[in-house]
Amino acid sequence: MEFKEYQTSEGEIILYLGNPNLEKIEQLANGYGDVWHSSFEQGYKNAFQDIVYQVFVFFWYINDFDALDECISWRINPNLFAVRKSVWEKLGGFDSDFSNLQLAALDFGFNALRNQGAIPLYSKGLYTDVAKDKVVISTQDRYDFYIKNFKIDHAIFMLYRKGFWNLKEWNCFLKAKKNFKQRKDIPINPPRELAEIKGNPTVSYIIPTMMRQDFTLNLLNDLKNQTFVPTQVIVVDATPTETRDESLYNPNDYPFEVQFHWQTTKGSCRARNEGIEKCTSEYIVFGDDDIRVPPDYLEKHIRLLQTYNAGACNGLDIRADHQKQTLEDLKYKLDNYKGNRWLVGSSGNFNNANSCVRREYVQKLGGNDVNYDGGYGEDSDFGISLTKIGVAVLNNPFATNLHLKPPVGGYRFWGTQAKVMGKKRKKQPWELDTPVKNIRPVPSPTIMYQIHKQYKPEQFIEYKQKYFVSHLAKGKFWELPIKLIKLPYKLMQFNKSVFYAKKLVALGTRTK
Repeated sequence: MEFKEYQTSEGEIILYLGNPNLEKIEQLANGYGDVWHSSFEQGYKNAFQDIVYQVFVFFWYINDFDALDECISWRINPNLFAVRKSVWEKLGGFDSDFSNLQLAALDFGFNALRNQGAIPLYSKGLYTDVAKDKVVISTQDRYDFYIKNFKIDHAIFMLYRKGFWNLKEWNCFLKAKKNFKQRKDIPINPPRELAEIKGNPTVSYIIPTMMRQDFTLNLLNDLKNQTFVPTQVIVVDATPTETRDESLYNPNDYPFEVQFHWQTTKGSCRARNEGIEKCTSEYIVFGDDDIRVPPDYLEKHIRLLQTYNAGACNGLDIRADHQKQTLEDLKYKLDNYKGNRWLVGSSGNFNNANSCVRREYVQKLGGNDVNYDGGYGEDSDFGISLTKIGVAVLNNPFATNLHLKPPVGGYRFWGTQAKVMGKKRKKQPWELDTPVKNIRPVPSPTIMYQIHKQYKPEQFIEYKQKYFVSHLAKGKFWELPIKLIKLPYKLMQFNKSVFYAKKLVALGTRTK
């Protein structure tokens, strides 16, 4: 590809095609993006929706976002884009196995975003060219992409959905399977060197807790030992009156402002929102009550966000082997970490156990959606809601925690009632005015709510198809007749979950 080069004021080389606004490139190069384009105006917005057969509805970027001047998008126009030279060389450019240049660009953007720690970014006005290309991805292109990127199960599922009795689909599938294999050991874009903290940023730390006062005290002690001390800590405790010990909480024990509030509402979403209302700092850190954090934890959150000029990040959450483990165990686990730890890039999830967000963006969303109380998925919903207002959630491998996961206590105490049936069942918030009776909804109605809230109806259809196909296909072959017998009941459970999800959708996002 015949790139031109632009050198930024910081001395970095940017490669580009076409005639972009170089002043805008100068600005973009100071941010978190690595590849930039204006492809929405050029016919690429929401191109290649066949990605749905693999990602379904659990990939935040399956749909491009509307009404934003700048947002993450992997759908790159191969003829008009700019990229950091170091990133292009590290990732190896477009895959020459693809004869279709458009697919090669989509493949490059998809892998950069999802697997390689580089961020492709749409920027309105970077290119003024609005001539629309016709994006054409052939059947063979489609199977080539799937075989090279995913496990073969996904290509088979696509074959089933596109037409299992279609000879052309079979021919293309078999040809792709013969010619290609799934990529292994793809290159990773290394993280930037973290700059020292600039200015005097302030941090509020929110700890929602329930029946875990001892764990909360351990976390507060870790916060006392931070190299960058928080400005404010808000503890929202839902421990019942009969089991709490109010004497354990003494604000005078800490070198920062700490507020202890006894929660009278129910749910972790409401707890976090009550904490958000008390926050006054520039940044908000969200943490679970059952984590331990090393002394550089808060410092690494702020340094990463400042280095990348970003608005939110997830730290690296390390699961403990048991609840008695300490920060020494965390160090050992990090020293022996398997897999690629040093991946920044854009996250595909949000972790309420370890995350940092600029308060202005938290306020813009209004907090957590309390429709999730009693269920699951509130953190993922918060993350994708951030991305939909143009805030990138980065991975932060530098800010680590040890997640103890004790078997008792915590807000899941309320949620466990969702599996109880009969007279002993306690009503969950998502049941609203229709308590569960004879049929327990599965999957969780709040997960189903997220699918209906955040994604398109046709994507829900693929989720439903995959859900039941997986149910029948997994397990031992001799179990299949039993599964088929139980299938009508499983469908009733699924439909009951959809019933509650649609009631929540009709209610709308709520923060109180």
